[in-house]
Amino acid sequence: MWNGKSVAAHAIWVDDADMDILAKRGVGLSHNPESNMKLASGTAPVLKWLTHGIHAGIGTDGAASNNDLDMFEAMRVTAFLHKLANMDPRAMPASMALDLATRGGADVLGMSQKIGSLEVGKQADVITVTMDGARQTPVYDPVAQLVYVNRGDDVRNTIVAGKVLMRNRHVTTLRRADVLRDARAMAERVRSAVK
Repeated sequence: MWNGKSVAAHAIWVDDADMDILAKRGVGLSHNPESNMKLASGTAPVLKWLTHGIHAGIGTDGAASNNDLDMFEAMRVTAFLHKLANMDPRAMPASMALDLATRGGADVLGMSQKIGSLEVGKQADVITVTMDGARQTPVYDPVAQLVYVNRGDDVRNTIVAGKVLMRNRHVTTLRRADVLRDARAMAERVRSAVK
């Protein structure tokens, strides 16, 4: 039985009764729009989830159904998909997509007291992104710029719990060559297993 510490992914074909149960049980939902689009699974009714009081966040699913795992792309696709699905350019504004990717994700995980926003007493998880490239110029609305224009490779610095994990695009905690070597070896194992 769901006890409020559960996270469900996709939830595409839920009806009002299902959403009432999910909200009552405190189940968080992960919206994975790129995976759903790639697999032609359907469009999750995220705006209805929110109306029902369900905690919702944005996810990327896994590499098998979303090759790039880029949260910036997931925010962008979320915003555009729900504008189209609702035939309303005001549906899912950039600020809502950003909120789902940050505060919403923390709510889904039951960790909003510790993470998800920059506040005194919360864990210092921060990224910085470049906003001065040709693609990003001019900047009229920084939030819209983050959601509609920026990409994962625009991240310059990453700090988790106050520890610098990436500085000026250089990962400080892992060796790039080792990670790529291990990923290629794992890919070969996967290829062999599915032959």
